[in-house]
Amino acid sequence: MQLDIFKPKAPPLFGMDISSSAVKMVELADAGKSAYRVDRYAIEPLPKDSVLDGNIANLEAVAEAVRRGWKKLGTRTKSVALALPTAAVITKKIICPAGLREEDLELQVEGEANQYIPFALDEVNLDFQVLGPAPSGPEEVEVLIAASRKEKVEDRVAVAEAAGLKAIVMDVESYAMQTAFELVRQQLSNEARDENVAVVDIGASIMNITVLRNDQAVYTREQQFGGNQLTQDISRHYGLSSEEAENAKRSGGLPDSFDAEVLRPFMENAALEIQRAMQFFFTSTQFNAIHHILLTGGTSTLPGFEDVVTSRTRINTMVANPFANMSISPRIQLKKLISDAPALMIACGLAMRRFDA
Repeated sequence: MQLDIFKPKAPPLFGMDISSSAVKMVELADAGKSAYRVDRYAIEPLPKDSVLDGNIANLEAVAEAVRRGWKKLGTRTKSVALALPTAAVITKKIICPAGLREEDLELQVEGEANQYIPFALDEVNLDFQVLGPAPSGPEEVEVLIAASRKEKVEDRVAVAEAAGLKAIVMDVESYAMQTAFELVRQQLSNEARDENVAVVDIGASIMNITVLRNDQAVYTREQQFGGNQLTQDISRHYGLSSEEAENAKRSGGLPDSFDAEVLRPFMENAALEIQRAMQFFFTSTQFNAIHHILLTGGTSTLPGFEDVVTSRTRINTMVANPFANMSISPRIQLKKLISDAPALMIACGLAMRRFDA
């Protein structure tokens, strides 16, 4: 299968994000006048260790979760947009002569890709997009190449097929996140023009930081830290098994002392990790300011977390909701959607591939 990161596709489809802890699905509809409606969404937990470091370790278990999620979603749409973990994709900007025919450009891209990709070209899926005129002048264009090992793509396609779905778009998680960020940016003052926005995605085990400036990612970093840490803290503090701690975390039912003794220290620790990530950003780029922090991922919805991050970093912090300016289908519970929204950024960005012109 071709990597379809940049190719426009517009059949009805829904976005499906396979993270390490859950399968998340979002289906959007056209609400007219360039507006969207959230038609359906579903989150289906994954069995422990069925996805490890972005790799599908147990295909049957993941396909079964996808099947359950699709049933929950309640759609007839079977076409799906998926994403590869950012770490599984090699991207590189190259310069090519302007005005090349498509087939000549393809040859040039393959020739250049050979230099940058540490695998044989027949082992990878390759895609490219012309970004526009090169900084050097109009006689050259800047081209973005993206490549991934074939088995990484095939694993995700196989999961979709085993669940009775058809994968028609394969994106990259960081690009899908940026697509959804365009919706959130409208909620920031002056749409954060010429400002640095740190998108902090706290997953189960990894904290991903991407700093966006206008439409470009100017910095990315991963740190080993995530919501699993809170599960471990609960387990240790209350003498529970990991499963019991995870269930207690999700459903409540913890003693009154939980907030002060476990949750607050965890949030302070998370805010400290974010502050450290900002320091890395300042020391490794020419920038010396972050204007906004945008929290995404399930951990970001912990009550009071954005206030803890704001007071620790002294930076305006908000929890991401890509659906804030969309109309909502009456079948969706608004309160639940707002609570789930930060974990649905990638799935939302993928769902938007339906509207590619």
